[in-house]
Amino acid sequence: MSFSKVVSEATQALFDKLPHQIQQVIQLPAVRKGLAFLAAWKTLSVINSYLSHQAQNNWVRLGPWDPSQELVVLTGGCSGIGKQILEDLTKLNVKVIILDVQDPKFELPSNAYFYRADITSSSVVKEVGNQIRKEHGNPTILINNAGVGFRDPILDASEERIRLTMEVNTLSHYWTVKEFLPAMVQKNHGHVITVASLASFVGFGEIAPYASSKAAALAFHESLTQELRHWYKAEKVRTSVIHPFWVHTPLIGDMVKVGKHLGAPILSPKDVSSAVVKQIVSQTGGQIIIPSKLSPASFMRSLPNWLQERERDKGSLQFVKLRELRTALATQKAAAE
Repeated sequence: MSFSKVVSEATQALFDKLPHQIQQVIQLPAVRKGLAFLAAWKTLSVINSYLSHQAQNNWVRLGPWDPSQELVVLTGGCSGIGKQILEDLTKLNVKVIILDVQDPKFELPSNAYFYRADITSSSVVKEVGNQIRKEHGNPTILINNAGVGFRDPILDASEERIRLTMEVNTLSHYWTVKEFLPAMVQKNHGHVITVASLASFVGFGEIAPYASSKAAALAFHESLTQELRHWYKAEKVRTSVIHPFWVHTPLIGDMVKVGKHLGAPILSPKDVSSAVVKQIVSQTGGQIIIPSKLSPASFMRSLPNWLQERERDKGSLQFVKLRELRTALATQKAAAE
């Protein structure tokens, strides 16, 4: 019996079990066309997801994931998203090494280690890399999570803040990848995860350095993926890029209010960590947008320019309102004093 005949008979069997009134509605020409369209759309969606998954993973499946064989280097693991990733991975019995400029203000799990390191310095990253290899071996997973962000109009932004944002959010990726990727390529085993942002796709006023750095992080991920595939032939080394919307951490402060004004969901560090850990455990590379309902953001630049500008205006005007609110509150406080 052919596959199509089996599907046809199964569909008919389900149809026969429906109430008579519903059967009559389904038999209406307009309803049948609508159902046919939905079925075709769902089929295309499944096919598209399959092809995307395979293409992003070089059409190569990996064996079962073994946490005992992995060594994770996590930048910015002492607070926010990084701290949550640390907690979630160590619970899976994965050894995790934190690189951060601030000391952890919590007790490290027995399978976690901390190295103070300024990842904006290539020489510091090289030095700490040598120390890690000497004491723990070669890392197999690199999570470039550390990030900073400030809110200033371009003309008000200090050179120090601009440079720090670009160096932490983008340039540090070069130094960590150059340090830890060669061993992954040699063994044809590993995973490089880039924590970017929805700001990779759209820039609002007051966050030019942040948006620029995250757009650059996305481009870095894409180029790295290509080089692993075609230059190094390391088809089993995975690459993932994570694009969360605003996450409720100290990093973004009152930017959370912008998300609420826009009616957008505010994520928790757990939301982002869950996505990162899922990529690691499934040994799957790809692009992940959180929450998934904001996935159309990746098509932002394919929209007509007038629609793009309207979306940027909506976000920017919320920042303007917040600035006005902060100014008014500061004036009231000064008057009260």
